[in-house]
Amino acid sequence: MITLTNIHKSYHMGTNSLHVLKGIDLEIQQGEFVSIMGSSGSGKSTLLNILGILDNYEKGEYFLDGQLIQNMSERKAANYRNETLGFIFQSFNLISFKNAVENVALPLYYKGVRRKKRNAIALEYLDRLGLKDWAEHMPNELSGGQKQRVAIARALISQPKVILADEPTGALDTQTSYEVMDILKSVNAEGITVIIVTHEHDIAAMTDKIIKLRDGNIGDLIVNGDLASFKKEFSKELQPA
Repeated sequence: MITLTNIHKSYHMGTNSLHVLKGIDLEIQQGEFVSIMGSSGSGKSTLLNILGILDNYEKGEYFLDGQLIQNMSERKAANYRNETLGFIFQSFNLISFKNAVENVALPLYYKGVRRKKRNAIALEYLDRLGLKDWAEHMPNELSGGQKQRVAIARALISQPKVILADEPTGALDTQTSYEVMDILKSVNAEGITVIIVTHEHDIAAMTDKIIKLRDGNIGDLIVNGDLASFKKEFSKELQPA
């Protein structure tokens, strides 16, 4: 589903240059549930932006579902994002003057679906996430967990092949965070590839593969048996001294 080969990315500020990604090689199969971890400045947000076709890379190759993602026009990039990707953000990114059903329906607006039909489909997704009774509520009338479920419904409505989530539990309490992760697990169980950026070890431990970035490189790749060890070590950290 996703193949990155020798990806480099730098940001240029006047005469200064910051080399953020330094030759990333990565493969993510269809249906995997992956987390990306790393300290501030490690490159995880830059990597997610490249995966989401929100930023360009300078060297290497990025294939998404067999398509080389490189030097796309903004229109073509937007169309490919809308067809292939769904996004979930820490800050929810809901439109404040639209109610829940209108926020969820937004991707279908860009696909040219008529209002009545797109709102009906959006209501089905809200119902699936337990928010049908909140369909007419505005974002400021929703809790953090409800806002994130609206955001998940919005990400799902275009039936993407990949969900990209940037700190999806960062603004939520522990119980609500776990509820959101349960929803993402159920989404993943349907065959959708889910990739999350997180700094929370307990959230990462709920995924099937952990990619640890360090100074613009992949420092560790934790999967299968290694993942079990990661979960065991993390559970020890949670035990009172």
